[in-house]
Amino acid sequence: MMYEPEKSDSAIVAMKLANKTAVPKAVAELVEPRAGTKGNTEQSHTRRTQSRGSVSQRLDRVRNAARQRKKERFTALLHHIDFDLLLESFLALKRTAAAGVDKVTWEDYDMQIQENIQDLHKRVHSGAYRALPVRRVFIPKADGRQRPLGIAALEDKIVQRATVAVLNAIYEEDFLGFSYGFRPKRGQHDALDALSVAISSTPVNWILDADIKGFFDAVNQDWLIRFLEHRIGDERIIRLVKKWLKAGVLEMGQWQSSEMGTPQGAVISPLLANIYLHYVFDLWIEQWRKREAKGKVIVVRYADDIVAGFELETDARRFWDAMRERFEHFGLELHGGKTRMLEFGRYAAGRRQRRGQAKPETFTFLGFTFICGKTRSGKFTLLRKTRADRMKAKLLEIKTQLRKRMHASIGEQGMWLKTIVTGYFAYHAVPMNTRTLGAFRYHVTRLWYKTLQRRSQKSRLTWERMSSIANDWLPTPRVLHPWPSERFAVRHPR
Repeated sequence: MMYEPEKSDSAIVAMKLANKTAVPKAVAELVEPRAGTKGNTEQSHTRRTQSRGSVSQRLDRVRNAARQRKKERFTALLHHIDFDLLLESFLALKRTAAAGVDKVTWEDYDMQIQENIQDLHKRVHSGAYRALPVRRVFIPKADGRQRPLGIAALEDKIVQRATVAVLNAIYEEDFLGFSYGFRPKRGQHDALDALSVAISSTPVNWILDADIKGFFDAVNQDWLIRFLEHRIGDERIIRLVKKWLKAGVLEMGQWQSSEMGTPQGAVISPLLANIYLHYVFDLWIEQWRKREAKGKVIVVRYADDIVAGFELETDARRFWDAMRERFEHFGLELHGGKTRMLEFGRYAAGRRQRRGQAKPETFTFLGFTFICGKTRSGKFTLLRKTRADRMKAKLLEIKTQLRKRMHASIGEQGMWLKTIVTGYFAYHAVPMNTRTLGAFRYHVTRLWYKTLQRRSQKSRLTWERMSSIANDWLPTPRVLHPWPSERFAVRHPR
């Protein structure tokens, strides 16, 4: 059914045909229901000019138009970033987050919220709004290196979050089904389920585990703007994005320009990254596997982490070469040390055994190691185990924190450790990973035991007593997630 705008719709969505529509049209896979705008019901004292439902309804019209007209540009979008949406964006921010270069906290801004949002709304629509530099800090990584993290100013977060809500209404209709990173109602376990089901149910014999080197710092801003302009014809939205890209970084009191990449830690960066890879990778591989592949091809992408599976080795090698050339054209580079191809799948173990080779190699994705395993009856099964290096890093973090809490009461330590272990299990408690969870709990108990022993040179704490204390506070390992095929069938009904 064709979309025919009503009179009222002309004020909501104004579109015109794109001048450049050379990007091939991709057939989108089934995706989950779209997410609505998140609010915070605790702020009952704040007055509203419109209801949340009216904001969602207006964005639904944008969403429907984007779904029905895939090659048209939206020329009037800024009016959706109104007082109500800016207010909701503020309420959705993390209240305890660190302040940016403006040194304004959530509580400071909330003291005069009505006046502040009204002033921000006026500046955004008049063009007087200016983006501030991102404050850069460094956090330690598991391998000992430092990861740069950007902290945006509070008003930048508010406007970015509102802009993301509007742009998501469009791009969630464009993004393909195998893209899972930083999308509404899509998470890491959805990507893990999709990959597990694809490997188990498709004749996959080879895996290409790809990683883009320094992706967020390597994004070509000129290409990014060109990609945005395929769908966004409102120059005011484009100017907002350019302001955030060119705002620069403040590190150790020194301002640095940002000619490349997207600001890490900014609210809008994940969406911009998805838009960039949608045109550079997603649409391209969708066409490649239809036109070039001789056998079956699967793919799952979570942000810049890509796993592709192939039935034929020749397809895998040709794709690897083609992807390298494709990325180089858009300023991206595959990480030489992290990108590799391996024999994997249902028949990999048997083939390698006949050739006198060792068991199939493993690969990692989103914190899990994927292993070719067998059931008790000898049938193939895909195993997912928590990455050993990630667990080691987590235990080291717990050890450091326990030393700082050494003289706290056992109850206080127990409550803190219960929160940590419960959160760890919430992510890692997948089927057939219980043994690893048990090992994690055991090591946490050992660290706690050593910490309590150090509190006194005459400690009489025995391991039996320590086990009893751990049973009082630490949760018991158990599977919390369903089998991948079960949850995938619910998320993606065929």
